[in-house]
This record gives sequence, C-alpha cells and structure tokens, in this order.
Amino acid sequence: MKKTRSNSIERLLRFPITWMLVGAAAIILVQGLFLVLTERVEGAGSLFLTLLLGLVAILVYKLIMKYVALRPTPELSGQHAWMEAIRGVLTGAIFIAVSTLIIVMLGGYSFQWAAAADPGSILITSIETALSAAIVEELVFRGLMLQAIQKLGGSWIALAITSLTFGAFHLGNPGATLWSALAITLEAGVLLGAAFLWRRNLWFAMGLHFAWNALEGSLGIPVSGLPAAGLFTVKANGPALLTGGDFGLEGSIVTVILGLVIAIPMLIGAARKRP
Repeated sequence: MKKTRSNSIERLLRFPITWMLVGAAAIILVQGLFLVLTERVEGAGSLFLTLLLGLVAILVYKLIMKYVALRPTPELSGQHAWMEAIRGVLTGAIFIAVSTLIIVMLGGYSFQWAAAADPGSILITSIETALSAAIVEELVFRGLMLQAIQKLGGSWIALAITSLTFGAFHLGNPGATLWSALAITLEAGVLLGAAFLWRRNLWFAMGLHFAWNALEGSLGIPVSGLPAAGLFTVKANGPALLTGGDFGLEGSIVTVILGLVIAIPMLIGAARKRP
C-alpha cells in the first residue's frame, strides 16, 4: 500500500504541469525576495543584487528540473552560452531599433534629449529592470511552461498557449488594452517562443528579451506600459495603432509585423531541426 502511494506521488511530481507549477512558484518567490532587497539598495549594489537574482533563479530552475522533473537542462548548457546570449542581444537590439526608426520615419515618435538626465543612473536602471525580467520570464514561460506543454501536446500547441498566456500576463500593466495583449501575444510570445524552439536554449531568448527591454527603457519609451525615465523625452504623435499609445512600442502595429517577420524564419528553422 505504501509503495503504491509512493509511486503515485512520484508520478504526480513527474507530470509536466506539476514541475511547471512548482518551478514557476519557486522562481517567482525568489524574484519577490530580491525585489524587496533591491528597493533598499542603489547604484552598483542594486545591479549586483540583480545579477545575484539571475544566478539564484537559474540555480532554482536547474534544481527543479533535476530533482522534480528528472530531466537534464541542455537549454542552459554552458557551452556557447555567451555566444548565444550575444546573438540574442543583437537580434533584440536590431528588432527594437528598426521598429523605432520606422515609427519615427512615419511621424509617430519624436525624441528630445532629457537635459536633466543622468546617463549612468539611467543605463544601470534600464539594465537592472531588463535583466530581471528577461531571466525570470524566460525561465518561467519558455523554460518551464513551453517545455511542459510541449511534452503533452507538441511544439505548436505549446507555442500557442505560452504566447496567449504571455499576452494575458501583461493585461495588468498601465495602458493595457485587449489590442496590446494581442500585440504582446504575437510580437513577443511568438517571437520569444520561436527563438527558443529555433536555438533550443534559453540564453538566446534571454539575450533577445534583455536587449528589447533595455533599449526601450534607455530611449525613454514605455516598456509594456511601464514608464521609463530614459535618456530622451519621447513624444508620441498620430494614431495609437502606429505609436502604441500609452502602452508604448509593444502596442504598435509596426512592432507586431516586424516581430512576426523575424519569428517566421525562426519557426521554419526550428521545424527543420526536428528529428
């Protein structure tokens, strides 16, 4: 009787949805604890705590996968990790730079240097915020959720569900609308999911996500509706469909289209890699 009960518990723990939920709860708890600490520290100390948060979150993810899911973590392999992260950073930076440039050329944005800006402080804040979000959200959404659902229903169902969930996750942000949630679903959920499926590692997805948020914040564009004190004062002109309105760049049709243009070749490459 005891052996049967033990086997049932083991099967429950090994079930993908179980280790997905346990892992997500543990990582979010770690993030919450570090957010409390970083509120009391400024400057280089705050950046150090953010880096420590990233390391602890990754360690928690690996422990959950090893002892609960009983599976290896090749998606966080140290081999070529820096190269993959740099590729992701370049992809994310180009994506946001081109999206912003197109909107500027269409008359949607105008930039003016913020005279009172402290470049060093602004860059550190942008890096901290972007790094924390990139590591935690990629571990939870692409590392845990996408892979758990992929084991149960395949890659396409996993991509669809994680993308929709990622869009809904941002509905609570300032300036969010049903359109902005759909936009996040298409441009971010699909693109980041495609990035993971294509490269089969989280370093690339984290790098892309980090550069995306960091560049937006540095420029002074709201990051998914969250105000950013950037190097520039940004004025939005024209329809919200072009500029994203109060939600920022992610609410622009330009970003949605460009995100899908980048994601589709990644998905094709991922499909070709499948055995």
